Amino acid sequence: MNQHPYLRAYMAGIVVPTILLLLGATAFTIARYVYDVPIPLERVIVFPMAIVPNIWGLWNILFLAWRSRLKISIGVHGALLPFLLAPLGIVLTGLLNFSVPGFATHFLPIAAPLGLIAYYLAWKYIVGFLNRVVAIA
Repeated sequence: MNQHPYLRAYMAGIVVPTILLLLGATAFTIARYVYDVPIPLERVIVFPMAIVPNIWGLWNILFLAWRSRLKISIGVHGALLPFLLAPLGIVLTGLLNFSVPGFATHFLPIAAPLGLIAYYLAWKYIVGFLNRVVAIA
C-alpha cells in the first residue's frame, strides 16, 4: 500500500476537524434557531469550514514529507498548527468586522495553552492513529 502516500496523509488529516466542525455547526444551528441565541456566527463560520480541514490535511502532508529530516513527534508537529491558524483567524475577524466580545480576551491566557494541549493530543492520538490505519506512520 505504498501508492499515493500524500493523498492518504491528506485524508487522514482532514478527519478530525471535519467531524468537529460538523458537531459545532450542529450545536450552533440548534442554539441559533431553536433557542434564539443572538450570535451572528454565520458570517465567519465559512472560514473554518472551508479552510481548517484543508490546512490540517496539508499539515499532515508536511509531517509525512518532513519526518525523515525533522525528528519531531506528530503531537509536537500538530501543536505548532495553532501558530498558523490563530493569525489567520484574527485577520479574518478584522476583515469581516466581526467584534470579539471583551470577556474573550480575559480567557486567552487560559485558552491558548489549553488549545495547544488539545492540538497536541488530537494529533498524537487521533491523527497518529489514522496515519497508522492508512499505513503512512
